[in-house]
Amino acid sequence: MKAAVINTQTGGVEYREVPNPTIQNEDEVLIQMLAAAIKHVDRSRASGTHYSSTKKAGDFRIIGGDGVGLLADGTRVYALGVGGMAAEYAVVDKDRMVTVPQGLDHVIAAALPNAVIGAAMGLRFRADMQPGDTVLINGATGFTGRVAVQIAKYYGAQKVIATGRDPESLKTLLTLGANEVISLQQSDEAFIAQIQAVHQLTPIHVIIDYLWGHSAELLFLALKGKGNFTAQTRFVSVGSVAGDTIALSAANLRSVNLLLSGSGLGSWTREDVKKLFTVILPEMFQLATNDKLHIETVTVPLAEIESIYDVPLTDGKRLVVTLN
Repeated sequence: MKAAVINTQTGGVEYREVPNPTIQNEDEVLIQMLAAAIKHVDRSRASGTHYSSTKKAGDFRIIGGDGVGLLADGTRVYALGVGGMAAEYAVVDKDRMVTVPQGLDHVIAAALPNAVIGAAMGLRFRADMQPGDTVLINGATGFTGRVAVQIAKYYGAQKVIATGRDPESLKTLLTLGANEVISLQQSDEAFIAQIQAVHQLTPIHVIIDYLWGHSAELLFLALKGKGNFTAQTRFVSVGSVAGDTIALSAANLRSVNLLLSGSGLGSWTREDVKKLFTVILPEMFQLATNDKLHIETVTVPLAEIESIYDVPLTDGKRLVVTLN
């Protein structure tokens, strides 16, 4: 079969012939692929740099960890792959797939779930977001951040604050449900002052962070208390686009009612993942079908993956490889 692979010797992406995948046990099923989204996590896992990557024998890795395809009976499903998904066929786990609604385009169905996972899992299971909460999305101008703004509003956030660098993208977030936007393209002092003003007026209950790095340090400084009682803030790290490590003082942690956690592979319970496939994804697919959840994509046929794989996407779009 044809597939998009990372050559583990050169690090480059290639469109080439590879062996057909085979089912290893009764919990797996083969699907004919229609579309596979390519995300940051797919690139890092394929190259072996992600913390969940495992070393495999051979000279290539098929890219793409999830996508949409057809079962043998013609049912269209979204699924997580046992192996790579940017290929003509893929093997998936039977208990990690969701039927795609008839009215939902398979490109949207392939692109949306990873962002839902990066937003809803943190909001629901790590931050325990409640209706009426004030939610701050740090790094909201990316694809997942835009989805997080919409999901937070759908889950009943009273106020959604979005941070980011791109002025035009920040303006767009106001049309997607954000009540206020704060630019990261200002001095540290000005950014901290804006966060503190918001926090004083309406305590920030939840922070979903896609950046980490320096902006996370600033957020912790903005929340720092002075020995008085403070409202609880649940800070959830989902991404680390701006750096994997930060400086955080113990005094900062002791001065505020702060719950710090992460949301990612390995942090969720089996019950959380079960709810993802039985409740959350079907619900979000229906919202998208009803035009109440909006995303933007860039599509490329599998055979042309080499021409666009290394081209940066702007304005919060997701790259989707199509096969039919």
